[in-house]
Amino acid sequence: MHYGEIKNCDIANGNGIRVTLFVSGCRNQCHNCFQPETWDFDYGQEFTMQSERELLDMLEPSYIDGLTLLGGEPFEPENQRALLPLLQKLRKKDDSKTVWAYTGFTLEELWDENCRGCCEVTEQLLKLIDVIVDGRYIEEKKDISLRFRGSSNQRIIDMKKTAETGEIVLWEE
Repeated sequence: MHYGEIKNCDIANGNGIRVTLFVSGCRNQCHNCFQPETWDFDYGQEFTMQSERELLDMLEPSYIDGLTLLGGEPFEPENQRALLPLLQKLRKKDDSKTVWAYTGFTLEELWDENCRGCCEVTEQLLKLIDVIVDGRYIEEKKDISLRFRGSSNQRIIDMKKTAETGEIVLWEE
């Protein structure tokens, strides 16, 4: 997996102060995407063990609320396979940090084994995520007043409550 950027102390991509990982590679290619350079799977730098250590170190301070995954597309199968070990290490090291993920897929699509974004690790990855912002960015539904999302079709989903109830539960601050 490659990544375009790692941001420390980000307040725009999830609740609280976060570390964000912008993965590379996206086949969804939403019209007027804010980062079309990340569509290329080889964009940026290779995500190595050193990158992983640096990212996990950035997450250590108590004022950091968690990790946000975006891109590109974290739920491209190639990226999921690389992200799963990272999230497993984070959960083992500090389960108090929240994990947010942005995806152009809907959660229903990711639950469907026939979805292009679904692979052998999708279910495991979804269980490690606290909040998903789902749905493709749609220019015609752009709304700059929305918090943590770009278009009104996108949802902010509380994954823990969704798992408990079996029905999609939207995140509430």
